[in-house]
Amino acid sequence: MNNREEHTIYMLGIGGIGMSALARYYRSQGYTVAGYDRTPSPLTRQLEHEGVAIHYEDDTNLLPALIDFVVYTPAVPRDLKEFEALRQRNLPILKRAEALGKITEGHFTIAVAGTHGKTTTTAMVAHILHHCGVNTTAFIGGIANNFDSNLLLSKEKDFVIVVEADEFDRSFLHLHPDISIINSIDADHLDIYGDRQHLVQSFNDFAHLTERKVIVKEGLAIQTDRGIRFGFDEGCDYRAEVVKSEKGVTDFMIEGDGQKTEVKLPMAGNHNVLNATAAFVAACQVGLAPEAIAEALSTFKGVKRRFDIRVNNEKYCYIDDYAHHPEEIRSCLNAVKASYAGKRITLVFQPHLFSRTRDFMDEFAAVLALADELILLDIYPARELPIEGITSSALLEKVPMIDKKICQKSELIGLIDSEKPELLITMGAGDIDRFVEPLEKLIKTW
Repeated sequence: MNNREEHTIYMLGIGGIGMSALARYYRSQGYTVAGYDRTPSPLTRQLEHEGVAIHYEDDTNLLPALIDFVVYTPAVPRDLKEFEALRQRNLPILKRAEALGKITEGHFTIAVAGTHGKTTTTAMVAHILHHCGVNTTAFIGGIANNFDSNLLLSKEKDFVIVVEADEFDRSFLHLHPDISIINSIDADHLDIYGDRQHLVQSFNDFAHLTERKVIVKEGLAIQTDRGIRFGFDEGCDYRAEVVKSEKGVTDFMIEGDGQKTEVKLPMAGNHNVLNATAAFVAACQVGLAPEAIAEALSTFKGVKRRFDIRVNNEKYCYIDDYAHHPEEIRSCLNAVKASYAGKRITLVFQPHLFSRTRDFMDEFAAVLALADELILLDIYPARELPIEGITSSALLEKVPMIDKKICQKSELIGLIDSEKPELLITMGAGDIDRFVEPLEKLIKTW
């Protein structure tokens, strides 16, 4: 990677949440960055504003003449014409995870893994370290509200890296963690792993890559002699106990290493208590004082699309969440019910992937019924082709509730405006995020 002014790092799928953070990091290191993505988005517009050349056509004529190496996301189709042209140039071509792995090689790294909770926990760890004065560079799989970014950049050359460790496509096995967190191992990405056993094995492989300490939630099948267990149960190395939870704020205690620490977290839900406990333990391992960590957590502002409270006034509440797996949906809805007791919940859900909808059809049906009203959008296909018989209508039929309906995206705003639900949740990992700002603006006019 010499002659930084002359050469370019080219990124396929540059608009992804993880890819855009990498693009910003490379630019901070003095490299020229360019890339392709299928469609413009707020992330690509921001990158273009920062000086990154991006195009949206699969056109080999638009490729830069001089490229040092290529970084791609597995979400990009392998039959892309640009992909083939770049392969023919015999350039180094790295997966996003491989590129991240090379960055983590030279720095003390905290890697956060888990089928759920990793984005929020990554943002929590990054915020704690930054708040406590630790030089930190963090790659976050969402927009952390404390930084208004998916990337935190240290101003110093010597820094700790905090990175979200993605299990998709076994990506996290490219990382070099000194400390790792494993929050959850629920069956997911079965199109990649085939079955839960192979998924669990991959998480164990990740744990074995960790140099110092593996911070593991109670009950997970991780075999390591460097483990620190956290959770709610007696016998955990660090145990959390909820004292009070109301209106989006949770008071709890963490007991571990011979002392108790009181934490006031401006988030709802036991799942976020566990996320915060994992982050607390990681920060303790870096050498920070428990009281300083608790103070940092009290100022944590969350992550966009993770239990993201957009409106919360006397009449109406609107929460947006990225949940797309049955266990994530359960955690979110239980947190809402605990923190907003008595409110009628209207849930707008966009299923993500035909394969995930097929694999967890009955689980989705059961957990969606926790809402009082369900509005179901069509399945977001992402990288997949349709699967016969797997539709939102088929899912809706299985949901054991009366107040449920299918809605087309073009009709959603009008439907919500006519119903004016007192507590609205939008949920999913697809393009449902495009509705968040319009719905927020609408609800604030009621």
